[in-house]
Amino acid sequence: MNNSCHIMNDGEVLNAEHEEYTLFHGLLYGNRVSTAKFSKRLSCSIKHLPVRVSFNYEYDTLKAVEEGVTKDPTFFLNGKVFLEGLVQAEEITQAFEKLILGNNI
Repeated sequence: MNNSCHIMNDGEVLNAEHEEYTLFHGLLYGNRVSTAKFSKRLSCSIKHLPVRVSFNYEYDTLKAVEEGVTKDPTFFLNGKVFLEGLVQAEEITQAFEKLILGNNI
């Protein structure tokens, strides 16, 4: 278990040890620098929340365009746009808190 903030690895599951938590599938589109920054913020922002997130990167610009991505980075959760741009950690936390309460996605 990694409780520190870190750049997430492709295929990593955040909070994997908590099988009782709902598992969401995250896909982060963008360039390597912005996605690394976003993934570190994500690991810091939601590690304390009761969710698991399987995490993957997509660096292919053509695939991003096909999915309608207009901002770098864009984070999809369960196949839907969840967050766009290099948002602050607090915004990531708030978005997941709303998700947990059933007010989002």
